[in-house]
Amino acid sequence: MKKRLQLALVLCVSLLGVFFSNHSTAQGIRGKVKSSDGEPLAYASVYIRNLGDGVPTNEEGNYEYKLPKGIYDVLVQFLGYKSQIETIIVTDEWTTKDFVMEPQEYTLAEVEVRAGAEDPALTIMRKAIAKAKYHRLQIQKYSMSVYLKGTGKLTDAPFFLRKTIEKEGLKLNEDYTSESVSRITFTQPNKVEEKVISIRTNGDNQSTSPAPYIQTTFYQEKINGIISPLSRAAFQYYKFRYEGSFLDQNVVVNKIKVTPRSRGEQVFEGFIYIIEDLWAIHSLNLQTSLLGFQIQAKQQYAPVAENVWMPLTHTYDFGGKIFGFEGNFKYLASTREYEIELNPDLEIVPEIIDEKVQAIPDEAVKFDKSLSALEQLAKEEPKTRKEYRKLINEYEKQSLKEQKEPEIVQETYYEVDSMAKKYNQAYWDSIRPVPLTKSEIQGYQRDDSLATVEVAKMSDVDSIAKKAKSKLKPLDFMNGASYSLGKGVSIGFKENWTKTSFNTVEGFKLGMGLFYRKESSTKLADSVSVLRKSFNIEPELRYGFSSDRFYGKVDFRWSSTLPVSGTTFGVKGGRYIYQFNGGEPINEQVNALYSQFFRQNYMKLYEQDFAQAYWAHRVNGGITYRVNMTYAHRRELFNTNNYSIYNKPGREYTPNQPENVETDPSSFNNHDILKLNTELEWRPGIKYGIRNGRKYAITDRSPLVKVTYNKAFGGISGDGAAADFDHLELGVQHNYTFGVSGKLDFNLSAGSFLSNDKVCFPDFQHFGGNRTIFSNFGPASNYRFMDYYKYSTNSTYFSGIVHYQFRKFIFTQLPMLRFSGLRENVFFNYLKTDNSPHYWEVGYSLDNLFRIFRLEMGAGFENTDFQRGGVRFGVATFINVNFDN
Repeated sequence: MKKRLQLALVLCVSLLGVFFSNHSTAQGIRGKVKSSDGEPLAYASVYIRNLGDGVPTNEEGNYEYKLPKGIYDVLVQFLGYKSQIETIIVTDEWTTKDFVMEPQEYTLAEVEVRAGAEDPALTIMRKAIAKAKYHRLQIQKYSMSVYLKGTGKLTDAPFFLRKTIEKEGLKLNEDYTSESVSRITFTQPNKVEEKVISIRTNGDNQSTSPAPYIQTTFYQEKINGIISPLSRAAFQYYKFRYEGSFLDQNVVVNKIKVTPRSRGEQVFEGFIYIIEDLWAIHSLNLQTSLLGFQIQAKQQYAPVAENVWMPLTHTYDFGGKIFGFEGNFKYLASTREYEIELNPDLEIVPEIIDEKVQAIPDEAVKFDKSLSALEQLAKEEPKTRKEYRKLINEYEKQSLKEQKEPEIVQETYYEVDSMAKKYNQAYWDSIRPVPLTKSEIQGYQRDDSLATVEVAKMSDVDSIAKKAKSKLKPLDFMNGASYSLGKGVSIGFKENWTKTSFNTVEGFKLGMGLFYRKESSTKLADSVSVLRKSFNIEPELRYGFSSDRFYGKVDFRWSSTLPVSGTTFGVKGGRYIYQFNGGEPINEQVNALYSQFFRQNYMKLYEQDFAQAYWAHRVNGGITYRVNMTYAHRRELFNTNNYSIYNKPGREYTPNQPENVETDPSSFNNHDILKLNTELEWRPGIKYGIRNGRKYAITDRSPLVKVTYNKAFGGISGDGAAADFDHLELGVQHNYTFGVSGKLDFNLSAGSFLSNDKVCFPDFQHFGGNRTIFSNFGPASNYRFMDYYKYSTNSTYFSGIVHYQFRKFIFTQLPMLRFSGLRENVFFNYLKTDNSPHYWEVGYSLDNLFRIFRLEMGAGFENTDFQRGGVRFGVATFINVNFDN
């Protein structure tokens, strides 16, 4: 349980992003920042103007900044309060200076008093939105030190689990803290490098890193999927109201209230402060929700170069409740020691004209496609916000085209210093920019004691060699286990619990999977890319007690992989039993459940003796092809077991021969087949990322196009019982996101048997049916109510599965339900073959119920005739589950 909380800490940081630095001397300034009412101001910014650096206060309002002797101008800022500047002399001793902050006084614009005048916030935000991309691109490169502190507290838990939680060393309402210090460098357009200098965490999870989120700024269109108030589409989702302005550090700052047009998830609410004329962020205080958890984000910016303001202090508060567990997680980041390299192309800061409310001066120019964007940016003429946005967009496109590898959309490098985990308490006390609170100190003392005990426990057993030589445990053959034989060789059992089940052909059935594996890794000439090779032998056995039949097959597989390419080839064969639909539309355990408790046997099986040779080549992230040749002798199987716990009169098991609109008895006869299968997968426009020098494909941005061709060669059997056909299919799968939460998933396929002289039922085109109450994983993976085999075909066909998710539909019109993370979906599925009626399904679903479940309701029809309907239960669509090896 304790590890789960630590994982939650890391997950919360992954939903939001944050940051730090380093100084060490024997004196400096310290003190407390509080309001005029005497309340401590947590995470106020204490900024040393003549150093361009600063630190935040802690939760108790205390700050501490180590400085050499000298005279410093100290600027203290806190949202909603007047900034204060004090000159402080630092000598050989610590200088104590407390600050009492007065509430900020705002000046309202005169335009508000004029009848019918537009709210000034609209002009301010239109200009800020027009300049958002400029502020993202104006810095060519920057480096900064980032101190990150996350503190989590479990405040409630189910009563029946509280004793178990305490035994694992986790107590309610006690702080668990992690800290890290990193040096992060960002280079346009997408390169992030992080070196972790030091890490201190409660437990063994040392992976907290702010670097992947360094580009997640509010100048982007979205922050973790949440629409930014500075997005081009912001006016579709937000209303803005001018709350007044004030003078801070010689700039005029406008306070803008941000209100969602429709409250709920994936929109912000709160205040954003915009600097007049520069139209940059001064600070912000925004709230949102994600998957039903409430999140508050605060950022305080400071000038780090001329006309460049960057975040100095970030705070995030993340809280919520799930399955009886309730907690609160707070994150503080202090970003310091900025080194800035400005983009020389964007040195000129143009005057932005809001053409909706301002007169366009004669000297204003329009964007000219015949000229380079860079040439136009170099001119100082004022520009309307629309024309400037076109210009900056074109500049970004031209800059990306000039890259050596424009398909690379993100590049990250992560390094942990060899000493990062070895620093003691004295080091952290000297380097920490934010004093720990009393509860955090107590938490560290507690965890240091527990860590000492854990190290003692692990000292005798934490040996890889001992683990590798461990003896066979009684349930290893069911739970799965691996045993190392040295030099990259291992043997073991696969997880075999799911291979125990019941079906009417075999009766009660046992199965077992084993493996032998030999692996090797070789670094290539670039010293980064790794060539991985492996050889696997994977036998699988099964025995049916009622059929008294033993089956076995074995797969010999060789593979060679690079970061974005690879090959796999092998041979396999044996005598085994398969579902007619090779996609296995019904799970063995689900079928056993329905057989025993409802007397319904949906799984239909056949037997084959076979030998297969196969080859697969991933050329790159965008193209993969597969080829295999199979020879098999197939036999029809029959029910051998009539047992069921459910014995209601009139309910009988169905024969093992499926009902189908196209088959005749000969479709299930024993037969031979020599079959060639070829498949091409293509992802057009594939993009790539680089992680520590290793390239990888980013597949979720590109559709998946599949072309499949199957050829069965007749004439291999003297009695004419050999399959003989040609089958071609084209499929497309993809998803599109619309606005805040709208998402369209689709899975379309069309195909035809170009020749079908003899097509036996295992080679028909089958479709993903479902007759159980369980919905498959993936919103567009299968039909909800269709028979498993009724419409299987050896003719021409078209299949379409479409699923759309709304942000706001029926029940989610209520903000309370939207804030809980609930989603509403509709789906429409359609199938037509040459010999079937028009089969279609329509339905509605509630998604993210209790943040993990999905409830679907719908009906299936043949032409206009109702066939069946009902409810389906599944896992929430945002949870991706992959059962592939």
